[in-house]
Amino acid sequence: MSPAVEPIRWKGDRLELLDQRLLPEKAVYVTCRTAAEVAQAIRDMVVRGAPAIGCAAAFGVVLSGGAPESYEVLAKSRPTAVNLFWALERMRKANNLEAEARAIYDEDLAANRALGSLGAKLIPERARVMTHCNTGALATAGFGTALGVIRSAKDKKISVIANETRPYLQGARLTAWELVQEGIPCTLITDSMAGHLMSKGEVDVIVVGADRIAANGDVANKIGTYTLAVLAKRHGIPFYVAAPLSTFDPSMPDGSHISIEERPAAEVTGYGEKRWAPEGVAVRNPAFDVTPAELITGIICEKGVILSPNREKLQALISSGV
Repeated sequence: MSPAVEPIRWKGDRLELLDQRLLPEKAVYVTCRTAAEVAQAIRDMVVRGAPAIGCAAAFGVVLSGGAPESYEVLAKSRPTAVNLFWALERMRKANNLEAEARAIYDEDLAANRALGSLGAKLIPERARVMTHCNTGALATAGFGTALGVIRSAKDKKISVIANETRPYLQGARLTAWELVQEGIPCTLITDSMAGHLMSKGEVDVIVVGADRIAANGDVANKIGTYTLAVLAKRHGIPFYVAAPLSTFDPSMPDGSHISIEERPAAEVTGYGEKRWAPEGVAVRNPAFDVTPAELITGIICEKGVILSPNREKLQALISSGV
C-alpha cells in the first residue's frame, strides 16, 4: 500500500521533497542531489516532522556516497529531533547505503501503521480529538504518528480539533489540509483557545506526536504541547503521545537534557512577507518544549502502549524485543 501523501520520493539519483512551506496553496517538490541540499531543505522546513527528517537524512547520505562530511552537515540541520541522529547512526553502520535508507523509510511506514492501529483502540466512539502541530503523512514517511492514530480511528466517527500551532502554523496549513483530504471532520482553532474548549467539555482526548522521548518518559514536542498537557491534567482529559521507537532516546536521562532549537525571529514577527511586530522588539522562538512524563496518560509506539510512562516501563518495552 503506497502512502496517501508522499512527502519523500526517492528517485535513485535524487531525492524529491514535497515543499511543506507552500502547502496548502501549492504542491511542489524540491529536488535534492547532494547531502548539503538535503540538509538545507531540512533546515528551511521544506521537510519537517521527526520521522520524515530521519528518512530524508538517510537518503542524503546515499546521495553523498557516504562521505564523512555528509554526516556532519546533516547532523547540524536541526538539533532536537532524535530521529535524525538515529538514522545517521544506522547509515554509518550500513554496508549498502541505498538499501538501508529504503529500509528506514519502509520501517517508518510500518511502525506508524502499527502504532496507529494500537492507538485507535484508545479513542472512544465519536470522540472529539484535539491534536497539535502536524503529525500526519507529511511529518513521516507517509502515514503519520498522532494523525496516524486519528486516521486509524476514522471509522469511529470521530472529529478533530486542530490547533493552528503558532508561529509556523503547521496545524492550520498542514494538519487541517490532511484531514480535509481524508474527509475527517476538522475544526481549526488558535492555540490560545484550547483551554477554553477543554473547560466547556468539548475535548474528549488529546493525541500529539514527539520529536524526542527521554529515558524517563519526558517528551520534547512542538512548542505549546506542555501547555496542553497541563490543561488536560486540570480537566481530566487523557493525553497521549504517539511516536515510533526511533523517537525514543535512552541516552537522554530526562527532558532537562534535551537541546531545544531556537528558530529565526522572523517566524514570530510576521508570516510570509507580512510583518506585524514593531522593528526593534526582542523575540524568543523556541521551536519545542518538554512535557514531563507525569502529565502523560500514555505513550503509543509500534510495540505497544505504555500507560503512566516512567523509566522502568520504557526500558522494559525497549528491551522486550516484542
